[in-house]
Amino acid sequence: MKTAIQERARALGFEACRVTTAVAPAGAEWFRRWLGNGAHGAMAYLQRTAEKRTDPQQVLPGAKSVITLAVSYLAIETDRSPPPAGSQPIQAHPRVGVVARYARWADYHEVLREPLQALAQYVDQVGGPGTRSLAYVDTGPILERDLAQRAGLGFIGKHTNLIRPELGNWFFLAEILTTLELAPDAPERNRCGRCTRCLAACPTGAITAPFQLDARRCLAYLTIELKGPIPVEQRRAMGTRIFGCDDCLAACPWNRFARTGSLLREHRRRDLENLDLVALLSLDEAEFRHRFGGTPIARIKRRGLLRNVCVALGNQGDERALPQLARAARDPEPLIAEHAQWAITQIALTQH
Repeated sequence: MKTAIQERARALGFEACRVTTAVAPAGAEWFRRWLGNGAHGAMAYLQRTAEKRTDPQQVLPGAKSVITLAVSYLAIETDRSPPPAGSQPIQAHPRVGVVARYARWADYHEVLREPLQALAQYVDQVGGPGTRSLAYVDTGPILERDLAQRAGLGFIGKHTNLIRPELGNWFFLAEILTTLELAPDAPERNRCGRCTRCLAACPTGAITAPFQLDARRCLAYLTIELKGPIPVEQRRAMGTRIFGCDDCLAACPWNRFARTGSLLREHRRRDLENLDLVALLSLDEAEFRHRFGGTPIARIKRRGLLRNVCVALGNQGDERALPQLARAARDPEPLIAEHAQWAITQIALTQH
């Protein structure tokens, strides 16, 4: 049955499919301590769902197995080459905002929903009457990286993300919890060795030690998860990033073996690779929804994106952006107005 499920997963476009048991992962206690230290920042949903995340039986009573899946989002061959530590991707124009690579596609939750549900239905079919399965793409209350490592899908790197040697770390995770009992695969061992490139690459020192992340200092958290003002002391480190940060991922030497996948190929959004910062400041709510609806960027709403854009322009220091920033400083949304005023001040300091 497991072989048939894995073959079906490959036919649906998944790059890898591995199986583990549905018992609590070994990282459950570490996760509780991480929450207790407040390293999750304002992500209160992690605290609310902590008990479920540390026990798959609370998510699906009677679960016997967890099927873990990988989908590559490597877009171009040059994604394989790690940049110098602490650097940003070179932009064709200085006013272009940097968007994390995973977000340069249509919303992966929606893209992967159909093939994942098709696989879950196949699992129920193979398992026969009474088999129940639940499928998740980055949304379920489970410790997906711990389960994926135990299933042998990859290993958790020192940057706390999953690495699969033949995919690097450019891939999405998905899971199916099922009451069908399947033979578990062998866990993957850690293959980081002495490498610490990801720690050196982090612009804010958010990777405080190997395998330890303080989300409150992570630029992905600050530009996406944080809903309020970005701490002033972290704004300069953002550079021109406006959605997420890839620096620790891009530094990983395992990316040299990564390969592109087929499932996402038709869903690439090239328009998200060259976003003009100044032009973004003119977006109203309707224009924002039209341009970014159906993409990961829609998640942070207009207020979050323009907050980030203002910081990026302040860091870029081009006085030609001042008229647009002055307009943004009068925006009825206080979050945008405050960050626009900060950007104006930064540009003034740069010029003098």
